[in-house]
Amino acid sequence: MNKEFVISGKLVDIISRRIFNAKLKIVNSKITEINESGDEFDDYILPGLIDSHVHIESSMLVPTSFARAAVKSGTVATVSDPHEIANVMGVDGVKYMIKNGKKTPFKFYFGAPSCVPATPFETSGAVINSEGIKKLMASKDIYYLAEMMNFPGVIYNDEEVIKKIKYAHQVNKPVDGHAPGLTGEDLEKYAAQNITTDHECTTVEEAINKIEKGIKIQIREGSAAKNFEILFPLLNSHPDKVMFCTDDCHPDDLVKGHINKIISRAVKNGADIFDVIAAATKNPVEHYNLNVGLLQIGDPADFIIVNNLEDFDVEKTFINGQLVFENGNVLLEKIPEKAINNFKCKPIIVNDIVITETGSKIQIIVAKDGDLLTGKEVVEPTIKNGNVVSDIARDILKIVVVNRYKDKKPQIGFIKNFNLKKGAIAGSIAHDSHNIIAIGTNDNDIVTAINKVIENTGGIVACNENIIKDLKLDVVGLMSTGEAEDVADKYHELDIMAKEMGSKLTAPFMTMAFMALLVIPELKIGDKGLFNVSKFDFTTLFVEN
Repeated sequence: MNKEFVISGKLVDIISRRIFNAKLKIVNSKITEINESGDEFDDYILPGLIDSHVHIESSMLVPTSFARAAVKSGTVATVSDPHEIANVMGVDGVKYMIKNGKKTPFKFYFGAPSCVPATPFETSGAVINSEGIKKLMASKDIYYLAEMMNFPGVIYNDEEVIKKIKYAHQVNKPVDGHAPGLTGEDLEKYAAQNITTDHECTTVEEAINKIEKGIKIQIREGSAAKNFEILFPLLNSHPDKVMFCTDDCHPDDLVKGHINKIISRAVKNGADIFDVIAAATKNPVEHYNLNVGLLQIGDPADFIIVNNLEDFDVEKTFINGQLVFENGNVLLEKIPEKAINNFKCKPIIVNDIVITETGSKIQIIVAKDGDLLTGKEVVEPTIKNGNVVSDIARDILKIVVVNRYKDKKPQIGFIKNFNLKKGAIAGSIAHDSHNIIAIGTNDNDIVTAINKVIENTGGIVACNENIIKDLKLDVVGLMSTGEAEDVADKYHELDIMAKEMGSKLTAPFMTMAFMALLVIPELKIGDKGLFNVSKFDFTTLFVEN
């Protein structure tokens, strides 16, 4: 059926870098005419926004539900790495995301997860080797090789790692990077493999160093990792080399705003309006060769309407000429979806997480708010009845990881800066292999929280004696088949409870989830034990000094 209409407004043309009153003619899904108008219009027409690097799973929503939430903020497309579900379900998980994403007009551009598992030092639910990557890269539904976080494998020419990169290059698909703090000769070797993005920069100097090596920088502002304030100067110094991303965006943040809020902050900070919008539209379209319109004749009719160029509150969102959001109403259909899972462990008991005193010093993880990096400290343990226990007064709390895929002995460490004064929190979101992780002030609450996650076959839990709140995540323990607002409300309740129990972190559950990420320095913990990321090897809880 032929669909034709005209839309009017102040067109923000990021190609010609001008704003003018215009009338756009859309026929079917394409822009067929752009006519400059002598009339004065109030609203602004912008290209639809793109998140250049995001794990949809971190929204705790399946793609169709994510889309219904994101279009409210003017997002029309994402460059999506299904790394999280792949670590639980392998290629079947990737296919699940692609299949569900195709049920909506929203434009999901999925990559092939390059590191499943992320390291051999933890237990994941699946493995995708180089042959698996070769098959995925041949698919028209796969647009790039997702973040190559095994940078030591790149640097030291690991055969499997190099094959994965080669298979992407053979089909002319870009390779995403993930190399926090990498410099010097190691960065030279990494960039030499034609790895062309990075979203892990924490200083402008690091970012410029990578840009000089041909790597584009994704300025990240997510729920846990926030680098916008530090990397903002790149919009002025290297506007063509940057993109915006969230990486990991929890549901309570997603319902408040998405890429549009990053744009708003950038403009209010004084950045050039065209450079800012290009970072969320033109730059990712060109880098990833996305079929997303940029408000040019012949382009797909992907655009948004806002009433001013400061707040970027979205009034309407169009995808391929289809109105998908208008004045608070989402016009995308709700899509029912079946859950899949991989959850096989049994409940634990308190004796499973008791640590008997065996030394005078312990090394502890030091969490950082808004940062995936951690530090480490060496401290005297607190001993009670011959056991090492949490010390609320010193904010040294027990952290536990339980293998979700098979019955194994839990791994125990200690962590600082969560500031819980009572109770415990737990979840099956634990990057990257998504085993169960918990942090708490006492063993009883830790065990109760963990066992509630096991009972739900995935989700997040806050526990304070007899008070238990939970959010069940029925899709691989990472996502819900529910709607964004419902999931956001339940998550918000859990977030409030964690903070009422004392946590001062911006996003305690997401920060906890990254304490198992063994590829981000310095000290982390997985299902096989404490891990020194700087040395890329296991370490012990008890140390000499």
